[in-house]
Amino acid sequence: MSFLFKAIHDLMMFAGPEILKLLIRFVSDAQAPDWQGYFYTGLLFVSACLQTLVLHQYFHICFVSGMRIKTAVIGAVYRKALVITNSARKSSTVGEIVNLMSVDAQRFMDLATYINMIWSAPLQVVLALYLLWLNLGPSIFAGVAVMILMVPFNAVMAMKTKTYQVAHMKSKDNRIKLMNEILNGIKVLKLYAWELAFKDKVMAIRQEELKVLKKSAYLAAVGTFTWVCTPFLVALSTFAVYVTVDKSNVLDAQKAFVSLALFNILRFPLNILPMVISSIVQASVSLKRLRIFLSHEELEPGSIQRRPVKDGGGTNSITVKNATFTWARGEPATLNSISFSIPEGALVAVVGQVGCGKSSLLSALLAEMDKVEGHVALKGSVAYVPQQAWIQNHSLRENILFGRPLRERYYNAVVEACALLPDLEILPSGDRTEIGEKGVNLSGGQKQRVSLARAVYGDSDIYLFDDPLSAVDAHVGKHIFDNVVGPKGMLKGKTRLLVTHSVSYLPQVDVIIVMSGGKVSEMGSYQELLARDGAFAEFLRTYASAEQEQAAEDSSKVVDPEEGGLAGPGGPGKESKHMENGVLVTAAGKPLQRQLSSSSSYSGDVSRHQASTAELQKAGAKEETWKLVEADKAQTGQVKLSVYWDYMKAIGLFLSFLSIFLFLCNHVSALASNYWLSLWTDDPIINGTQEHTNVRLSVYGALGISQGIAVFGYSMTVSIGGIFASRRLHLDLLHNVLRSPMSFFERTPSGNLVNRFSKELDTVDSMIPQVIKMFMGSLFNVIGACIIILLATPIAAVIIPPLGLIYFFVQRFYVASSRQLKRLESVSRSPVYSHFNETLLGVSVIRAFEEQERFIHQSDLKVDENQKAYYPSIVANRWLAVRLECVGNCIVLFASLFAVISRHSLSAGLVGLSVSYSLQVTTYLNWLVRMSSEMETNIVAVERLKEYSETEKEAPWQIPETAPPSTWPHEGRVEFQDYGLRYREDLDLVLKHINVTIHGGEKVGIVGRTGAGKSSLTLGLFRINESVEGEIIIDGVNIAKIGLHDLRFKITIIPQDPVLFSGSLRMNLDPFSQYSDEDVWTALELAHLKSFVSGLPDKLNHECAEGGENLSVGQRQLVCLARALLRKTKILVLDEATAAVDLETDDLIQSTIRTQFDDCTVLTIAHRLNTIMDYTRVIVLDRGEMRECGTPSDLLQQRGLFYSMARDAGLV
Repeated sequence: MSFLFKAIHDLMMFAGPEILKLLIRFVSDAQAPDWQGYFYTGLLFVSACLQTLVLHQYFHICFVSGMRIKTAVIGAVYRKALVITNSARKSSTVGEIVNLMSVDAQRFMDLATYINMIWSAPLQVVLALYLLWLNLGPSIFAGVAVMILMVPFNAVMAMKTKTYQVAHMKSKDNRIKLMNEILNGIKVLKLYAWELAFKDKVMAIRQEELKVLKKSAYLAAVGTFTWVCTPFLVALSTFAVYVTVDKSNVLDAQKAFVSLALFNILRFPLNILPMVISSIVQASVSLKRLRIFLSHEELEPGSIQRRPVKDGGGTNSITVKNATFTWARGEPATLNSISFSIPEGALVAVVGQVGCGKSSLLSALLAEMDKVEGHVALKGSVAYVPQQAWIQNHSLRENILFGRPLRERYYNAVVEACALLPDLEILPSGDRTEIGEKGVNLSGGQKQRVSLARAVYGDSDIYLFDDPLSAVDAHVGKHIFDNVVGPKGMLKGKTRLLVTHSVSYLPQVDVIIVMSGGKVSEMGSYQELLARDGAFAEFLRTYASAEQEQAAEDSSKVVDPEEGGLAGPGGPGKESKHMENGVLVTAAGKPLQRQLSSSSSYSGDVSRHQASTAELQKAGAKEETWKLVEADKAQTGQVKLSVYWDYMKAIGLFLSFLSIFLFLCNHVSALASNYWLSLWTDDPIINGTQEHTNVRLSVYGALGISQGIAVFGYSMTVSIGGIFASRRLHLDLLHNVLRSPMSFFERTPSGNLVNRFSKELDTVDSMIPQVIKMFMGSLFNVIGACIIILLATPIAAVIIPPLGLIYFFVQRFYVASSRQLKRLESVSRSPVYSHFNETLLGVSVIRAFEEQERFIHQSDLKVDENQKAYYPSIVANRWLAVRLECVGNCIVLFASLFAVISRHSLSAGLVGLSVSYSLQVTTYLNWLVRMSSEMETNIVAVERLKEYSETEKEAPWQIPETAPPSTWPHEGRVEFQDYGLRYREDLDLVLKHINVTIHGGEKVGIVGRTGAGKSSLTLGLFRINESVEGEIIIDGVNIAKIGLHDLRFKITIIPQDPVLFSGSLRMNLDPFSQYSDEDVWTALELAHLKSFVSGLPDKLNHECAEGGENLSVGQRQLVCLARALLRKTKILVLDEATAAVDLETDDLIQSTIRTQFDDCTVLTIAHRLNTIMDYTRVIVLDRGEMRECGTPSDLLQQRGLFYSMARDAGLV
């Protein structure tokens, strides 16, 4: 249909020049009857109105088709992202995929608008040349020669444009990828004071991007110069040949202005063709990128045989025979010759050292790896709990239900079994509390329990647990094992595979699989493996030996639960410990448990939390869900003038005003050249020729050259100014985002920020400079046309102002709607990216639960919401264009009418000039409104960038006046003086009245239950959250008075969640390149990573994948330890630093910390009490207050909170 409408429009375009010829002939012929003039005027008006209706029907079809293509591309990319292999994920990063959905999808949409011009532009050129031939004869071949000369030039331009486009997209992908990582790991950047290093990395990529943009801008300036000058050169060369080859050839008004009207028609296809070529080039680049992505290898779910339980087929729930798996085809196998069978309802533990393949085994069973050979069969549905919990940006309840209907009684049982009841009491709206993107307002342990509850609620047949108990402390771990995973838990009768580092649960499992070097080294029951006296027995003996040494060191500190006295060596109070079946047990027969935890301890009897349905949802019964995350907001009303002023300042005021001046020069030259042409056509004909032809031709050419110079000048200034603005706006946005406090990132979905750094910045980079050029050109064209009409027919002054008012009011009415629709479209786009990012992070969980269809449906709904705002903007555009062109058509009508009325007082030249300009007014008005709308809708991008460039900021990074000495802190003394902290103004204090002095070199453990404030204390120490009362003093310096980097560079944390960034391993250890290779290798050796790194082909230059995905969680944690060893600051904070490592590595790390940080102050959030029993002191927090503080032995004697925790852990 669009083809048909476009063809009709193209043919009707040429009616105008033909009717103009008749009108000029009528004015020249004094004897012609008046009705002819009125008839031609009416015909011209009707023709113009029909053109308008046909053209905008065509545009409507094109834009709707483009919208559908964009939607299809987004849908295809999302669906593909759910099925690509892990190796493909490495080659297509999150940044690249986001660009495919935003920038590349937009390229296809733009192409839909221009694609018909491939045949339409040549058709218009051929028809125009044919009519010119009829008008001027063979002289038009001079113009054709000029056009032919431009073809190779345009071809070279197109090739260069494509080269720059590819380079630009590559840089943009790298930048978005890095920004995505920065936003995901912002907390770690702040804790390590690495913002500047990563800012430099982003700016280095951005600099490369801007270099390409600058080259593209220069190319565009040359292109604009040639595109604007080509129609003039065609006209000049044609007229020059026409009047010079034969002296009898006279350039009269009819020939000149009909030719000029045809040249103006010719100008459009010649101008639009480069844009079409550019659009095709950009779309071809995008198509290639899309084809590469859509051609990526997909996972093969069929490689794992899945059959429903009802099919029967043996008693084994999982069967693996001679299976070999690799993460990427062609790479060495990660798992070799794996064979085992697991009967239905069995509880199986998978144990082994860090990096031995435990998590890979679960991934293999989920078909996440490439099966090289062998047979794998699973019977029934599968639920999966990953090692790092994946949390959606929904309420806690929705995270657990995961799209399944609510079964209230079962739901309550699951929440209780997963030890979530006390957490629901703390959360503002109970289980209806929105828990933020990636669960930002939950502790590690809470996130893991929500992840566990999600799996349990699914009531699947097979459960794969990837060390979920590493994120919870001993009491909670025991509660979860007893009530969920263990032989008497909710899942009894289900097949359970539990990856664990905890030996205390092993006697209760049915089968133990021991992994080593990617192979199953042993398998059997607990007793069988002990009897074999193989690797497993050695593993247990090593652990027991290490614990006995620890117990010997701590023996004088352990209180006998019966006697209550201090147990001296060999004294009566000493509880005898011995090996029983290879497990270290106390006299009471309790296994010595490995301490596990999150920031929570499920202290107190669980029974006191047994809640009825009403009690459980008491807090959640509020009418509104408590919201942490702020949705992207749409501004309302007219774009403030300050936004335009901000953009002009970003360009530079001198450059801005110079551009406007050059635009003015260009259009004055254009008007002057056409007015000069009208004077030329009115020259009297003497003896069959016109005098002064050479002068007329020379001046006409000179005016054209001056126009060309002005065009080149404004193209350069606008393009360079656009790059200056891009650089400044991006720098301001990046700097401010990095300077924002953590509360900003907790409230703001990463999709909003990614949207700013991708789509909105792309608008500033590419769209706004182009729109400015077209808007300014259209504005001056309209003003020029009105001036010419008024000069020719002053009576038009009566009608132009009213038409101008109609135009103005229609335009304002439209822009108000269009602007708001653009804002709504931008706002509704952010959830599309947020959902996509969230999906990529949890894709293995989504696939494991077979929820792909539901997530695809959710994505489609979010895209539909986006299109609900976009489609009305298309319709509004057409509504406006039709009405405005009708105003333009009225100008044609009145210009022609007044010319007919005043024909006896007007020269043919002025009539021709006036009507030929009026014929262009419709197009100029249409473009002016489109461009003013585009200007306002695109400048919204600047508004949205400025919005995040002016948010709240945290304290300065450096304060030179109060900077501490370079040797600070020399002692490591930390004093909390009546310290209080809250996360946000509308929330209660999470810490209150903390008074404690920690002396230099002390080793202090910090313990407490969920919400006690342990992590808050460390965040306060790093000023991630600022105090609301009291102060922290380190070595006599009030930390609130110094710069954040001055503080954070001087203290070190090993965080709970190990975060790595894409880049070399060395960069991840030392982003500022402060240390020598020797220092780095020493740190790696002390962190027990030297042998692993030495075995890598690129050693320190080993490229870490996005998020460190090509290292195990345990290895990532060791990298974090190596960072701490490199920094070697006087104060070290440990936040569950060894949760994800095996027992032997854990002991080595604890030993390293004790020896390497012997003279340092160490604060440990103690998730494993056995690791802090030899510490100088222990601080017990409860509900934000310090309840107990003293040596471990003193606190055990007091039989308070610490004693109860030690008892739960089996230490007393």
